[in-house]
Amino acid sequence: MTPGPALMSTDIDLPVFNKGKVRDTYELHDDQLLMVATDRISAYDVVLPNGIPDKGRVLTQLSIWWFSQTHSFQENHLVSGMVPDLPGALKHRREELAGRFMVVRKAKRIDFECVVRGYLAGSAWAEYQESGTVAGEPMAVGLLESQKLAAPIFTPATKAESGHDENVSFATMANEIGRFLADSVRDASLALYTFAAEAAEKKGLILADTKFEFGLIDGRLVLIDEALTPDSSRYWDRLRWQPGSTPPSYDKQYVRDWLTQSGWDRKPPGPELPPAVVDRTRDLYLSAYKQMTARDLFYKEEARGRW
Repeated sequence: MTPGPALMSTDIDLPVFNKGKVRDTYELHDDQLLMVATDRISAYDVVLPNGIPDKGRVLTQLSIWWFSQTHSFQENHLVSGMVPDLPGALKHRREELAGRFMVVRKAKRIDFECVVRGYLAGSAWAEYQESGTVAGEPMAVGLLESQKLAAPIFTPATKAESGHDENVSFATMANEIGRFLADSVRDASLALYTFAAEAAEKKGLILADTKFEFGLIDGRLVLIDEALTPDSSRYWDRLRWQPGSTPPSYDKQYVRDWLTQSGWDRKPPGPELPPAVVDRTRDLYLSAYKQMTARDLFYKEEARGRW
Protein backbone atom coordinates (compact mmCIF):
# COMPACT_ATOMS: atom_id res chain seq x y z
CA MET A 1 0.00 0.00 0.00
CA THR A 2 1.30 3.43 -0.93
CA PRO A 3 1.94 5.43 2.23
CA GLY A 4 -0.11 8.51 2.94
CA PRO A 5 1.04 11.41 5.09
CA ALA A 6 2.37 10.62 8.54
CA LEU A 7 -0.13 10.73 11.40
CA MET A 8 1.37 13.33 13.72
CA SER A 9 -1.50 13.85 16.18
CA THR A 10 -4.66 12.04 17.21
CA ASP A 11 -6.71 14.64 19.13
CA ILE A 12 -9.31 12.09 20.21
CA ASP A 13 -12.30 13.26 22.21
CA LEU A 14 -11.45 11.21 25.29
CA PRO A 15 -9.79 12.18 28.57
CA VAL A 16 -6.03 12.41 28.02
CA PHE A 17 -3.93 10.11 30.19
CA ASN A 18 -0.57 10.99 28.67
CA LYS A 19 0.97 12.33 25.48
CA GLY A 20 4.51 11.20 24.83
CA LYS A 21 6.97 11.66 22.00
CA VAL A 22 5.27 8.98 19.92
CA ARG A 23 2.15 7.69 21.70
CA ASP A 24 -1.04 9.45 22.71
CA THR A 25 -2.82 7.62 25.55
CA TYR A 26 -6.42 8.16 26.62
CA GLU A 27 -8.59 7.06 29.52
CA LEU A 28 -11.24 4.40 28.92
CA HIS A 29 -13.69 2.67 31.25
CA ASP A 30 -12.93 -0.16 33.68
CA ASP A 31 -9.32 0.84 34.35
CA GLN A 32 -8.38 0.58 30.70
CA LEU A 33 -6.42 2.88 28.43
CA LEU A 34 -6.38 3.48 24.69
CA MET A 35 -2.82 3.78 23.38
CA VAL A 36 -2.40 5.19 19.88
CA ALA A 37 1.02 5.17 18.22
CA THR A 38 1.45 8.15 15.90
CA ASP A 39 4.08 8.44 13.19
CA ARG A 40 6.05 11.05 15.10
CA ILE A 41 9.78 10.52 15.30
CA SER A 42 12.15 12.09 17.80
CA ALA A 43 15.90 12.42 17.85
CA TYR A 44 18.07 13.81 20.63
CA ASP A 45 14.87 14.41 22.64
CA VAL A 46 13.31 16.64 19.98
CA VAL A 47 10.18 15.60 18.06
CA LEU A 48 10.85 16.39 14.41
CA PRO A 49 8.32 18.38 12.37
CA ASN A 50 7.49 15.56 9.94
CA GLY A 51 7.13 11.90 10.74
CA ILE A 52 7.56 8.49 9.15
CA PRO A 53 4.37 7.11 7.53
CA ASP A 54 3.25 3.78 9.04
CA LYS A 55 5.85 3.94 11.84
CA GLY A 56 3.08 3.87 14.45
CA ARG A 57 1.53 0.82 12.82
CA VAL A 58 4.86 -1.00 12.90
CA LEU A 59 5.35 -0.22 16.60
CA THR A 60 1.83 -1.32 17.50
CA GLN A 61 1.60 -4.45 15.40
CA LEU A 62 5.08 -5.68 16.27
CA SER A 63 4.31 -5.17 19.97
CA ILE A 64 1.08 -7.13 19.63
CA TRP A 65 2.95 -9.89 17.79
CA TRP A 66 5.55 -10.14 20.55
CA PHE A 67 2.89 -10.04 23.26
CA SER A 68 1.28 -13.05 21.59
CA GLN A 69 4.62 -14.86 21.44
CA THR A 70 5.50 -14.30 25.09
CA HIS A 71 2.20 -14.27 26.99
CA SER A 72 2.62 -17.92 28.00
CA PHE A 73 5.46 -16.99 30.36
CA GLN A 74 5.07 -13.24 30.87
CA GLU A 75 1.76 -11.51 31.49
CA ASN A 76 1.25 -8.27 29.55
CA HIS A 77 -1.26 -5.43 29.55
CA LEU A 78 -2.85 -5.96 26.12
CA VAL A 79 -6.64 -6.31 26.01
CA SER A 80 -7.28 -5.89 22.28
CA GLY A 81 -6.01 -4.40 19.04
CA MET A 82 -9.16 -5.34 17.12
CA VAL A 83 -10.99 -2.59 15.28
CA PRO A 84 -14.44 -3.62 16.59
CA ASP A 85 -13.16 -3.04 20.14
CA LEU A 86 -12.56 0.66 19.56
CA PRO A 87 -14.98 2.83 21.56
CA GLY A 88 -18.19 3.54 19.67
CA ALA A 89 -17.44 7.26 19.77
CA LEU A 90 -14.44 6.60 17.49
CA LYS A 91 -16.34 4.67 14.84
CA HIS A 92 -15.66 7.42 12.30
CA ARG A 93 -11.90 7.17 13.03
CA ARG A 94 -11.56 3.41 12.51
CA GLU A 95 -9.70 3.60 9.20
CA GLU A 96 -7.24 6.14 10.59
CA LEU A 97 -6.64 4.19 13.83
CA ALA A 98 -6.70 0.63 12.48
CA GLY A 99 -3.43 -1.15 13.18
CA ARG A 100 -1.98 1.60 15.38
CA PHE A 101 -3.95 1.31 18.64
CA MET A 102 -4.06 -0.98 21.65
CA VAL A 103 -6.67 -1.19 24.37
CA VAL A 104 -4.65 -2.04 27.49
CA ARG A 105 -5.13 -2.52 31.19
CA LYS A 106 -3.97 0.32 33.39
CA ALA A 107 -1.01 -0.66 35.56
CA LYS A 108 1.02 1.00 38.27
CA ARG A 109 4.18 1.71 36.32
CA ILE A 110 7.61 0.82 37.70
CA ASP A 111 9.65 3.91 36.92
CA PHE A 112 12.73 2.23 35.49
CA GLU A 113 13.66 1.30 31.94
CA CYS A 114 14.58 -2.39 32.03
CA VAL A 115 17.41 -2.68 29.53
CA VAL A 116 18.97 -5.98 28.49
CA ARG A 117 22.13 -6.05 26.42
CA GLY A 118 23.46 -9.07 24.57
CA TYR A 119 26.04 -7.08 22.62
CA LEU A 120 28.29 -4.15 23.47
CA ALA A 121 26.80 -1.18 21.63
CA GLY A 122 25.42 2.32 22.04
CA SER A 123 25.79 3.99 25.43
CA ALA A 124 27.18 0.75 26.88
CA TRP A 125 30.07 0.83 24.41
CA ALA A 126 30.71 4.50 25.18
CA GLU A 127 30.84 3.79 28.93
CA TYR A 128 33.06 0.75 28.42
CA GLN A 129 35.54 2.77 26.38
CA GLU A 130 35.74 5.38 29.12
CA SER A 131 35.83 3.22 32.25
CA GLY A 132 35.77 -0.47 31.38
CA THR A 133 32.31 -0.77 32.96
CA VAL A 134 28.69 -1.04 31.83
CA ALA A 135 26.07 0.47 34.16
CA GLY A 136 28.85 0.76 36.70
CA GLU A 137 29.72 -2.94 36.63
CA PRO A 138 33.25 -4.01 35.60
CA MET A 139 33.50 -5.86 32.28
CA ALA A 140 36.19 -8.07 30.76
CA VAL A 141 39.21 -6.30 29.28
CA GLY A 142 39.65 -6.03 25.51
CA LEU A 143 36.06 -6.21 24.32
CA LEU A 144 35.25 -4.82 20.88
CA GLU A 145 32.38 -2.62 19.77
CA SER A 146 29.32 -4.74 18.85
CA GLN A 147 30.90 -7.83 20.39
CA LYS A 148 28.54 -10.47 21.70
CA LEU A 149 28.73 -10.68 25.49
CA ALA A 150 29.37 -13.94 27.30
CA ALA A 151 25.82 -13.69 28.67
CA PRO A 152 23.10 -11.00 28.41
CA ILE A 153 23.31 -8.35 31.11
CA PHE A 154 20.58 -6.31 32.78
CA THR A 155 21.35 -2.59 32.88
CA PRO A 156 18.43 -0.54 34.25
CA ALA A 157 17.95 3.15 33.62
CA THR A 158 15.86 5.83 35.22
CA LYS A 159 12.75 6.64 33.20
CA ALA A 160 12.79 10.32 32.33
CA GLU A 161 9.61 12.10 31.23
CA SER A 162 11.83 14.43 29.24
CA GLY A 163 15.51 14.39 28.43
CA HIS A 164 17.76 11.37 28.48
CA ASP A 165 17.25 8.29 30.62
CA GLU A 166 20.22 7.72 32.92
CA ASN A 167 21.89 4.33 33.31
CA VAL A 168 22.02 3.21 36.94
CA SER A 169 23.30 0.17 38.79
CA PHE A 170 21.07 -2.72 39.79
CA ALA A 171 21.76 -1.85 43.42
CA THR A 172 20.35 1.65 42.85
CA MET A 173 17.21 0.18 41.36
CA ALA A 174 16.86 -2.32 44.21
CA ASN A 175 17.21 0.46 46.77
CA GLU A 176 14.38 2.37 45.07
CA ILE A 177 11.80 -0.36 44.51
CA GLY A 178 12.93 -3.15 46.86
CA ARG A 179 15.12 -6.15 46.24
CA PHE A 180 12.34 -8.67 45.62
CA LEU A 181 10.67 -6.55 42.92
CA ALA A 182 14.02 -5.64 41.38
CA ASP A 183 14.96 -9.32 41.15
CA SER A 184 11.59 -10.09 39.57
CA VAL A 185 11.96 -7.34 36.98
CA ARG A 186 15.52 -8.36 36.15
CA ASP A 187 14.62 -12.04 35.76
CA ALA A 188 11.57 -11.24 33.61
CA SER A 189 13.62 -8.93 31.39
CA LEU A 190 16.37 -11.50 30.87
CA ALA A 191 13.83 -14.24 30.09
CA LEU A 192 12.08 -12.05 27.53
CA TYR A 193 15.35 -11.01 25.90
CA THR A 194 16.66 -14.57 25.70
CA PHE A 195 13.43 -15.78 24.09
CA ALA A 196 13.30 -12.88 21.63
CA ALA A 197 16.99 -13.06 20.70
CA GLU A 198 16.66 -16.73 19.83
CA ALA A 199 13.52 -16.05 17.79
CA ALA A 200 15.17 -13.15 15.97
CA GLU A 201 18.25 -15.21 15.11
CA LYS A 202 16.05 -17.75 13.35
CA LYS A 203 14.78 -14.88 11.18
CA GLY A 204 18.27 -13.65 10.30
CA LEU A 205 18.26 -10.80 12.82
CA ILE A 206 20.41 -10.01 15.84
CA LEU A 207 18.66 -8.45 18.82
CA ALA A 208 21.61 -6.50 20.18
CA ASP A 209 19.74 -4.88 23.06
CA THR A 210 16.25 -3.89 24.08
CA LYS A 211 14.35 -2.16 26.84
CA PHE A 212 11.14 -3.17 28.56
CA GLU A 213 8.70 -1.43 30.85
CA PHE A 214 6.77 -3.17 33.60
CA GLY A 215 3.92 -2.33 35.88
CA LEU A 216 1.91 -3.94 38.64
CA ILE A 217 -1.72 -5.06 38.31
CA ASP A 218 -3.19 -6.52 41.49
CA GLY A 219 0.37 -7.11 42.70
CA ARG A 220 1.39 -9.08 39.59
CA LEU A 221 4.32 -8.07 37.38
CA VAL A 222 3.00 -7.15 33.93
CA LEU A 223 4.83 -6.15 30.74
CA ILE A 224 3.48 -2.79 29.53
CA ASP A 225 3.98 -0.12 26.85
CA GLU A 226 5.64 -1.50 23.70
CA ALA A 227 7.76 -4.61 23.30
CA LEU A 228 10.75 -5.42 21.10
CA THR A 229 10.07 -2.76 18.46
CA PRO A 230 12.65 -0.83 16.41
CA ASP A 231 12.05 2.12 18.76
CA SER A 232 12.85 0.11 21.89
CA SER A 233 15.40 -2.33 20.45
CA ARG A 234 18.54 -2.48 18.37
CA TYR A 235 18.14 -5.00 15.54
CA TRP A 236 20.97 -5.87 13.18
CA ASP A 237 21.13 -7.99 10.06
CA ARG A 238 23.00 -11.10 11.18
CA LEU A 239 24.95 -11.31 7.92
CA ARG A 240 26.23 -7.73 8.27
CA TRP A 241 27.33 -7.99 11.89
CA GLN A 242 31.05 -7.95 12.61
CA PRO A 243 32.70 -7.25 15.99
CA GLY A 244 34.75 -4.08 15.94
CA SER A 245 32.31 -2.19 13.71
CA THR A 246 28.88 -0.54 13.93
CA PRO A 247 26.36 -2.61 11.97
CA PRO A 248 23.47 -0.76 10.33
CA SER A 249 20.33 -1.06 12.42
CA TYR A 250 16.60 -1.24 11.69
CA ASP A 251 15.63 1.90 13.55
CA LYS A 252 15.95 5.66 13.51
CA GLN A 253 19.75 5.64 13.46
CA TYR A 254 19.48 6.51 9.78
CA VAL A 255 17.66 9.70 10.82
CA ARG A 256 20.24 10.48 13.50
CA ASP A 257 23.05 10.07 10.95
CA TRP A 258 21.34 12.47 8.54
CA LEU A 259 20.75 14.99 11.33
CA THR A 260 24.41 14.84 12.32
CA GLN A 261 25.50 15.48 8.74
CA SER A 262 22.99 18.33 8.42
CA GLY A 263 24.79 20.37 11.06
CA TRP A 264 21.72 20.70 13.29
CA ASP A 265 22.66 21.85 16.80
CA ARG A 266 20.21 19.39 18.47
CA LYS A 267 18.09 22.22 19.83
CA PRO A 268 14.38 22.64 19.01
CA PRO A 269 12.93 23.07 16.55
CA GLY A 270 14.37 20.19 14.59
CA PRO A 271 14.77 20.32 10.81
CA GLU A 272 12.26 18.75 8.45
CA LEU A 273 13.40 15.42 7.08
CA PRO A 274 13.79 15.26 3.28
CA PRO A 275 11.58 12.78 1.40
CA ALA A 276 14.46 10.40 0.69
CA VAL A 277 15.29 10.10 4.39
CA VAL A 278 11.62 9.57 5.28
CA ASP A 279 11.26 6.86 2.64
CA ARG A 280 14.44 5.04 3.66
CA THR A 281 13.52 5.14 7.36
CA ARG A 282 10.04 3.85 6.61
CA ASP A 283 11.58 0.99 4.62
CA LEU A 284 13.80 0.06 7.59
CA TYR A 285 10.86 -0.07 10.01
CA LEU A 286 8.75 -2.09 7.58
CA SER A 287 11.65 -4.46 6.87
CA ALA A 288 12.16 -5.17 10.57
CA TYR A 289 8.46 -5.93 10.99
CA LYS A 290 8.12 -8.14 7.93
CA GLN A 291 11.36 -10.05 8.48
CA MET A 292 10.41 -10.80 12.06
CA THR A 293 6.75 -11.66 11.59
CA ALA A 294 6.58 -12.77 7.93
CA ARG A 295 3.47 -10.57 7.67
CA ASP A 296 2.46 -7.37 5.94
CA LEU A 297 1.10 -4.50 8.01
CA PHE A 298 -2.60 -4.57 8.80
CA TYR A 299 -4.83 -1.78 7.57
CA LYS A 300 -8.58 -1.41 7.96
CA GLU A 301 -9.66 -4.12 5.53
CA GLU A 302 -7.34 -6.78 6.98
CA ALA A 303 -7.82 -5.62 10.54
CA ARG A 304 -11.57 -6.12 10.37
CA GLY A 305 -11.15 -9.78 9.59
CA ARG A 306 -8.03 -10.70 11.52
CA TRP A 307 -7.85 -8.58 14.66
